Amino acid sequence: MVTYKILCKADLNKEIKVEELLANEKIAKIIKSEYAKGFRNIVLLSDNKEAKIKLETLKDLHTFEVDKNDFADILVLAEEHATLNKLIKKDCERIELMDIETV
Repeated sequence: MVTYKILCKADLNKEIKVEELLANEKIAKIIKSEYAKGFRNIVLLSDNKEAKIKLETLKDLHTFEVDKNDFADILVLAEEHATLNKLIKKDCERIELMDIETV
């Protein structure tokens, strides 16, 4: 079983360090007003300086079955599957393989 998703030019895929978020005044103000309402002298800290939040476009995953003899051509077969099922649209022409499960 092969699982893939279709990628588009306008897709968002960005990582932001938690440290950067906490340093942003607007974000800090929102967090404080939501979780520390009525308190004063509040500081936002993170134990993990490398922790990241990932922003990405939510994508539908598509699956299909491949014969073991076609293993070398999985990407081509995924592109064909997407084309046959009319999943390829304008500016959405790339395929990313997400998972290959063997039985």
